[in-house]
Amino acid sequence: MKNIIDDQLVDEILRKTQTIALIGASLKEERPSNSVMRNLLKRGYRVFPVNPGHEGGEILGQKCFARLIDIPHQIDMVDVFRQSKAIPEIVEEAILCKVKTLWLQLNIGHKDAERKAQLQGITVVTNRCPNIEFRRQERYAQICKQI
Repeated sequence: MKNIIDDQLVDEILRKTQTIALIGASLKEERPSNSVMRNLLKRGYRVFPVNPGHEGGEILGQKCFARLIDIPHQIDMVDVFRQSKAIPEIVEEAILCKVKTLWLQLNIGHKDAERKAQLQGITVVTNRCPNIEFRRQERYAQICKQI
């Protein structure tokens, strides 16, 4: 099963998504997960940080959860900033939580877990970053204005 995601599908996912669990969220401003979470919040998404080391605390003003299954809200998308070996467990929780999209950040992947998620009807986005996708959308909008 191939995972070919085009820009149009990514744009649709970002447009329809409202709630995001950000797994591997960090308090450290220099971390990519912090930057992405900050940008998602700024753009109006409801973001739930997931990091067992900060459970019960807050990251960027949002209550932090230990695991995806601990979040008491329906989650549209899971954005993963963890090592590839953590993906199978995350997929199991994503299936239980009935998420629509599993978004694996740049250089993160686990073919068997991705396939399992896809077989359960979860759209899997790999090797992309929402911040990069937002910039692509903005560049495209600028080009369209010039035409």
